[in-house]
Amino acid sequence: MSQGTETGRSDGARGDAAATPAAGVNFIRTIIESELAADKFVQRRWSGRPGPGAQQLAGALDPARIRTRFPPEPNGYLHFGHAKSICLNFGLAQDYGGRCHLRFDDTNPEKEEQEYVDSIVDAVRWLGFSWQVDALDDTPGETNLYFASDYFAWMVAFAEHLIASGNAYVDSQSADEMRATRGTLTEPGQDSPFRTRSVEENMDLFKRMQRGEFADGTHVLRAKIDMASANINLRDPAIYRIRHASHHNTGERWCVYPMYTYAHPIEDALENITHSICTLEFADQRPFYDWLLERLAEGGLLQRPLPQQIEFSRLNLTYIVLSKRKLIQLVDEGHVGGWDDPRLPTLVGARRRGYPAEGFRLFAERVGVSRSESLIDYSLLEDCMREVLNASAERRVAVLDPLRLIIDNYPADAGEACSAPNHPQRPDLGTRALPFGRELWIEREDFMLQPSKGYHRLYPGNTVRLRYAYVVRCTSVELDADGAPSVVHCEYFPDSKSGTAGADAYKVKGNVHWVAVAGACAAEVRLYDRLFSVPSPGARRADDAPGSERDFRADLNPESRRVVHAQLEPALRTAQPEDRFQFERHGYFVADRVDSQLGAPVFNRTVTLRDSWAEKAAKAGNVAQAEKTAKAKVEKAAKTGAGG
Repeated sequence: MSQGTETGRSDGARGDAAATPAAGVNFIRTIIESELAADKFVQRRWSGRPGPGAQQLAGALDPARIRTRFPPEPNGYLHFGHAKSICLNFGLAQDYGGRCHLRFDDTNPEKEEQEYVDSIVDAVRWLGFSWQVDALDDTPGETNLYFASDYFAWMVAFAEHLIASGNAYVDSQSADEMRATRGTLTEPGQDSPFRTRSVEENMDLFKRMQRGEFADGTHVLRAKIDMASANINLRDPAIYRIRHASHHNTGERWCVYPMYTYAHPIEDALENITHSICTLEFADQRPFYDWLLERLAEGGLLQRPLPQQIEFSRLNLTYIVLSKRKLIQLVDEGHVGGWDDPRLPTLVGARRRGYPAEGFRLFAERVGVSRSESLIDYSLLEDCMREVLNASAERRVAVLDPLRLIIDNYPADAGEACSAPNHPQRPDLGTRALPFGRELWIEREDFMLQPSKGYHRLYPGNTVRLRYAYVVRCTSVELDADGAPSVVHCEYFPDSKSGTAGADAYKVKGNVHWVAVAGACAAEVRLYDRLFSVPSPGARRADDAPGSERDFRADLNPESRRVVHAQLEPALRTAQPEDRFQFERHGYFVADRVDSQLGAPVFNRTVTLRDSWAEKAAKAGNVAQAEKTAKAKVEKAAKTGAGG
């Protein structure tokens, strides 16, 4: 697999200038700054590659002030929660003159696939980060992309050290027997009958486990800590199990594999990680993390200072699910079109939807880092995407629900160009020419036979401005067999063209956008919205039957994907996959990275111009309040009547 050659955002030399972060203060930054001020890591050494203590101590002083890591398991696609972790770990390394490692925690041979490895590499790069650092002056370059499976030999050696030092033993109980003797939160566990095996017997059994002499599940290697500990995770946890399975990286080399809780701290230590940042569900595992590294450091196998685990709250967003089980269910049952469906909260889905990587970085900065669990409104994520897109996306005209308009007094064989800015706030992006002619496409909603109060667009007899072009007056309308408008007829005023001296003489309230029929780009446009229609999919509601469980799939939004056949301005015909635009009045759109073809783009709506969900919620709240008020009045009237 290619590791790339780009310089990462996490590069930086060891020095005082790197100690001043650009982002806001949080408790993790406070910890890091305190440790840097105390010179906690200045004597650490780095051999240029992961390895045990003796190897590292033979190296030069570590050029990285800190080392963090992003350690995904390559058994699925990354989601929005991973984006927060990526931005946090790579961002901290960048801000404090450190390095961030991309490490694949591929200790489970039955789940890892190269497909996921490739997708994770692509996602991290897309977010704007790199594990690669170029050489600078006397500081050598680094390529910090690692696989935990490359450390298997060290992990086995460390396990043998634990056995030799009396800190591990081979247990021959069945899984059910181990579970039965583990104890509960209020009752201590019971010692295994095999806990008193001699060092020699334990070592012999573990080596035979490595040689494949036993079937899966026959034995496990357990740490020997305290079966009466109040923390269940310290009650002699399993650290190695037998698995006769092929591994994507090591093939058939191993038939014993480490448990995640054993492998993870060792991986951190081998890579010289200073801050092992993870989510709060791992807080109960920290005592074992520390216990294990201390036992190995006591034996001279690891360099001090040892890595420290720091927990923060995971990302919880409204209107989505991040459970891998539920995401798999949505994909396998066909509720979405695959892992890159633009409605899924996967990074491949977000990229296909047109969410910019800069938007995720802005979002991560805005939500911050804390130890308190909270539920963040999805609107905050959308606002970050709008903010980035508003500043960067060029403007284009698209008619999503076309209705033909004919200017009867415009010459049939004539045509001209109207000038439109590519970005109203960025004159440096210049202008473009919009072809104009006798026949145009306008939005169907921009015409009404019987206008409602406050409607200022086209209706019989009304005058509007065609954006960037002329003022027109509606003179008549043709209806189809169902009585719906099929063609709108207008007359135009030749001296009213936008940008000319005569334009200011016309005062109209309505402004309508359009695309000339001649040369228009007919295209498929997919209008994506939130996948779920309620903030907490699957959560019980007040009217649910007592004791019932709500299926999260019942909360799927039937309007989360609509396909329309639109008419676009000609310039959009040459849009390349992943080109982003603001379709004026409609929102932000991206040329689909999968289905767009040369000269035949397909567009996905990324996000609307305004938060329509907040507007819906406000209206719903107003209706609910009105109903509540009306009910109170009725009840008050009833009481008054009864009293009279």
